[in-house]
Parts: sequence; C-alpha cells; structure tokens
Amino acid sequence: MANMDKEEYKNLKKKLLSGHKNGYDLVKENELDAMEQYCADYIKFLNASKTERLCAAEVIKLAEKAGYKLYRRGMEIKTGDKIYISNRGKSVLLAHIGKQDLSHGVQIAAAHIDSPRLDLKPTPLYEESEMAWLKTHYYGGIRKYQWVTIPLELNGVIVKKNGEIININIGAAPDDPKFVITDLLPHLGQEQAKKPLATAIPAETLNLLAGSRPIGNDDESGRVKLAVMNLLYEKYQITEDDFASAELEAVPASNACEIGFDKSLIGSYGHDDRVCAYAALRGLLDLDETPEKTAVCMLADKEEIGSEGVTGMRSAAFDNFIKDLCAAQNIPLRACFEKSFCLSADVTAAFDPDYADVYDKRNAAYINYGVGLCKYTGARGKSGASDADAETVAYVRRVFDEADVIWQISELGKVDAGGGGTVAAYMAQRNITTLDAGVPVLSMHAPFETVGKLDCYETYKGVMALYRTGF
Repeated sequence: MANMDKEEYKNLKKKLLSGHKNGYDLVKENELDAMEQYCADYIKFLNASKTERLCAAEVIKLAEKAGYKLYRRGMEIKTGDKIYISNRGKSVLLAHIGKQDLSHGVQIAAAHIDSPRLDLKPTPLYEESEMAWLKTHYYGGIRKYQWVTIPLELNGVIVKKNGEIININIGAAPDDPKFVITDLLPHLGQEQAKKPLATAIPAETLNLLAGSRPIGNDDESGRVKLAVMNLLYEKYQITEDDFASAELEAVPASNACEIGFDKSLIGSYGHDDRVCAYAALRGLLDLDETPEKTAVCMLADKEEIGSEGVTGMRSAAFDNFIKDLCAAQNIPLRACFEKSFCLSADVTAAFDPDYADVYDKRNAAYINYGVGLCKYTGARGKSGASDADAETVAYVRRVFDEADVIWQISELGKVDAGGGGTVAAYMAQRNITTLDAGVPVLSMHAPFETVGKLDCYETYKGVMALYRTGF
C-alpha cells in the first residue's frame, strides 16, 4: 500500500474520504437560473414578512394562490386535497393530503416565523428632556449594541377594548418616518467603551426616539408626548390606554438585498428562520403531484423564546390539526405520529473566519456547502437537543443524495462556546422522528443577517425531496 501509484491513491481517497466541497463545484449549470429565480422570490417574501403576523398573512396569500383552502373541523378530506389553518394569525399549518392514509404517518417540515426584535412595553410612551420616547422589551436573543443608531419601523396591531383591530405599519414606505435608538458619542463614551459588549447598552436604554415637536403653551408640561399622542389619535383614533392591548414590534427599516460583487449572497433582517420557513412552504406549494404520504408544513411562532405560548410549537394547535385529519380517516393520532418524520428546518451558524475561535472547523457549516444537517443542537452536553439517531441521519442522507441535494453535516460551534435550540425537541416529545437541518447564516440574530443563495435553494430542494419520499 505504501507504494500505491497516484491513480490508485486518488481512487481510494475518493472512495473512502468525505467528498463534500463548495456547492458551486457540484451544482448543475441548468439549475443556476432556477436558483436565482427562487432567491428573487424569497427576497420578495422577506420584504413582506418582517413580523410573524405579516409572515403568516403572506404565507396564506401564497398558499391560496397555489390552490390551498381553509380547513374547518369536520370537513371531509380526500387524497390530493390542499388545506391550511391559521392559528390566531401568527402561525400557519398546511397539508397536502397524500395517497396513503395517515396510519402511515406524515412528512413534516417545521420552521418558525418569529425573529428577534424589540417589542413595545404595555405603557411605552413617555417624555424626557422635551423629546418623546417609546420603551421597549427585547424579544429573543439579541446583542443589544447592534440595535442602536439604525432606522427602525413599527409593525403590529392595536386592539381597542370594543374588539376593533387596528393594523399599524409605520416606517416601511419610503416617505414614512422612521424610529431610532440613540447612542453615546465617542467623545463622551470613554467609560462606556470599557464595559463588556453585553452590558455597554443596558436593556432599559433601548428606547425609540418618537418625536420632539411640542403642542400647546410653553407653560404646560408633557407637550411633546401629548403632540405624539394627538397624531396617533388623529390617524388611528387611539388613546394611551389602548397601548395596553397592543402588539407593536420595532424591526429594521431596511429591505432584503443581494450582497457581494457577484450577488451570491442575500442580506436581510429575519433570515432566522424565515429562510427555512420559505423553503418549507415553497417545497410544499411546488409539489407537482400528490405525495405518497401526507405532506405537512408547520410554521410556528415563539421559537425565539422557547416555543411557549398558544402559537408556539409546544401548543396543542399542531396536535389538534393532525388529530382532526386523523379523525377524518378514523386513525389514532399516536399511530400517525409514530410513523411520521419531521425535518426541523432551522438555520445553523455559518463559519466566520473573523471569529474562527468559537467554531470547530472540522464540524462547522460553511456558506455555499448546501443545507446543513445537525444531528443535535442544544448547549454544552447537548442540553435541550433531541439528538437524532443514526438511522434518521442515514435516511435523510439517502433522500438528499438521490435528489442531488447538496448538503453538509455540522454543529453550531465549539462544545462549550454556547449553544441553541430548535423545535426539534418538541416534535421528538410527540414520538415523531426528527432531524434538524437548515441554511447556514452569518451574523445570526443581528438586525441584518447574511446567507448564501446556493444554500437557500438546496434547502428548498431538500425539503421537497422529503415531502415526496416516505420515512
């Protein structure tokens, strides 16, 4: 063996060692136009989906255009039917009823449509130093210093006590006003600069600057706050008490765009996890024939805060939807779940050479290497992970390879560098075989994240292949 010639050595290396390499060296030339079109559609989706409510509405719009109908409990279902339900306008479940009955299980792609952001507090509006401000409470894992001095917009709803719902969107249109969180100037920031990143910007200083023009006479107090409230009343007929029953979110006032001289990347707010949510949705909508098993797309809320709440993955909403479908076929729910498969479609961390010390380079996900398979997530000793078994990983490898999906195996980072979770653990709790997989992301959880177009497209291809191939 030591005297092996070069050709034998090359063949043995190809046979035995991992062949993963940059996806652009593997992707078929005739797929590049389809990739570009898919990513152009994804950019439009991102720009319409800056909050979970807006995202759910856009999902329903696209689903109905593709022939999906609103499902109501007790409706008859048959092979080929395309149905969806909306869970309180913040989560959506869709199903394409397959040829086999539900005793054979369902093929699920589960993603989340909420993203880190700043929520307005229940009593947000106040005046200080003759300027009006809005107090916020951050949602999900953010790095607070990233949210100062960038243009922000307000999205959400205000529900008046009579039940009237008022939709709010301020800052998205080009001529709309924006909001901003101020920061200390470097000339006076010497002490701030000595603080760790985590404490340099206290959470209680993440306040939106909302106005400065007073109303009334100069001997009155609170004139700027009153002026702002008067503008809101004139436009929306709301009073300060109505903030108590509002859901208003401050998100970056920027649109998704192509990144790099070669336009090979997409930069945007909310890739985590709308990049996988869109892949899960499009993979379902683009099925060109009825699948063998029923294909289900679960787009959940609240993942960024632990999947809690009535619209999160821990809610019974998912169970009830599948239970209703099972009841229509006289199938026990448990019989369906134990034969089902779920791809927990969530993003993973892309290797960043500027911060290489927190990654295990041999087990990291790389931009342009395709969809990242994650056998487990969690933190430290896999805490909070579902940890897929070897048979499950082998199944997904086989499906992806047969469908020419470019993929890579990865971990989030070094063992004790940190960690994170997905909805996989909550699918596993239901006795559903589950594996994490998704798009590698640079600057995850920042107000502006970056992904590779090739990875977006390969994730879409992978989800569609799993919808088509039973477990």
